[in-house]
Amino acid sequence: MNPQVKMPVLFLGHGSPMNAIEENEFVQEFRKLGRDIPKPEAILCISAHWETRGTHVTAMQKPPTIHDFGGFPPELYEVQYPAPGSPELAQNVKESVVHTEVGLDQKWGLDHGAWSVIKHLYPSAEVPVIQMSLDYKNAPEYHYALAKQLGKLRRNGVLIIGSGNMVHNLRLIDWRRLNDEYAFDWAEEARERMKSLITGGDHEQLVRARNLGRAFELAIPTPEHYLPLLYALALQEKDDVVTFFNDKPVGGSVSMTSVRIEAN
Repeated sequence: MNPQVKMPVLFLGHGSPMNAIEENEFVQEFRKLGRDIPKPEAILCISAHWETRGTHVTAMQKPPTIHDFGGFPPELYEVQYPAPGSPELAQNVKESVVHTEVGLDQKWGLDHGAWSVIKHLYPSAEVPVIQMSLDYKNAPEYHYALAKQLGKLRRNGVLIIGSGNMVHNLRLIDWRRLNDEYAFDWAEEARERMKSLITGGDHEQLVRARNLGRAFELAIPTPEHYLPLLYALALQEKDDVVTFFNDKPVGGSVSMTSVRIEAN
């Protein structure tokens, strides 16, 4: 890869683990995305589903596929995504981050926030993938500042992916309407405001999103699905263009909205 080629940055709304095996408009867009963007040398994924004390990156040669969910059909548990890891990239990330100490992890692997979407981008699992954890004890400002230090990776062939959901409230989800393009009023208000702030480059308000009123409190009841968005936004540069795809709600209280950030 030409080191001068700046890789895009992605935030992927991953939704249900069933998106790993179902055929729907969301996975079709993920597949198209994999064809449209430059093929990376490696992937760094920040998933909503790996929360730790402190910040860590997976550093093993062969990360296992983690089925970190329950109550789904047997065929979902049979899915394996045997992408190689990259101890070299893990060490590079560790050395790039002076904001905090980054631990090298040998136990985690690839959780469904990573493999359920990356498998559609690169179904042959040939691209090395590592994950970075979310330090649950720190505020959004910490995560945004940490992500800023990863920018040079974009020019070294690394595709950085945040995987979560901008609006994610499973306590209020309408399970009867999971297949409908349907949002509660507060979810639609939060989704549209988030998109407006992203388009306007107002990262400061997005970092403090839960202070923006009741709609945002409901949209982000816990931070883990929202924080991966901040990692992606922190890597936006002045000449980058931001576009949205899979911009639809499901079940009333979840948004599949995904974000693509790339050089103009």
